[in-house]
Amino acid sequence: MQKPLIIAISGASGSGKSLFTENLINAFSEQGRPVQILREDHYYRAQDHLPMEAREKNNYDHPNAFEHELLKAHLGALRNGEPIDYPHYCFKTHTRLPKTERLQPAPVVILEGIMLLARVELLPLYDVKIFIDTPLDICLMRRMMRDVRDRGRTMESVAKQYEQTVKPMYHQFIEPSRFTADVVVTQGGKNQIALDVIKSHIQQFIK
Repeated sequence: MQKPLIIAISGASGSGKSLFTENLINAFSEQGRPVQILREDHYYRAQDHLPMEAREKNNYDHPNAFEHELLKAHLGALRNGEPIDYPHYCFKTHTRLPKTERLQPAPVVILEGIMLLARVELLPLYDVKIFIDTPLDICLMRRMMRDVRDRGRTMESVAKQYEQTVKPMYHQFIEPSRFTADVVVTQGGKNQIALDVIKSHIQQFIK
């Protein structure tokens, strides 16, 4: 069995990673090509043992907030043609949900998340490393809109978190990780030239 092509897409929160990923997936789903997607934020650590007050104070923009050990094990399983039990996470209760989703291996696996290129031990697992480079003021605006709309947050809490953890962690971990990327994409998830280049690479691999 051929090993899957594993593509990691990283960048700041709100940079357009999800849009870029969705545009890639949609291009191949229309062709009936199986592409599996893993989102790093599903791998936030379970915090059932902590009271809600403690959960709310945690730094979710540090690499240690993620259970990368489990992500690494899942990538290994998919490489070996084995299914995985994909975790789910609740951003309102700040902990992992009891349910998991059975995902089958596919010829192409796309990962999306903020810290994927910041963990040295994960880098050898990727075949293609992509960094979405978007100005931070645009990222902040997008994050505010998303967190208020989808995660029950207030504008004040999002702004406070951004200044205390999101921005400092970006400069400490995420921004330096762009230099490990094979491709740096500007203009966010709508950069059609970058999308065409990656789609062409995937098509060549599948063939």
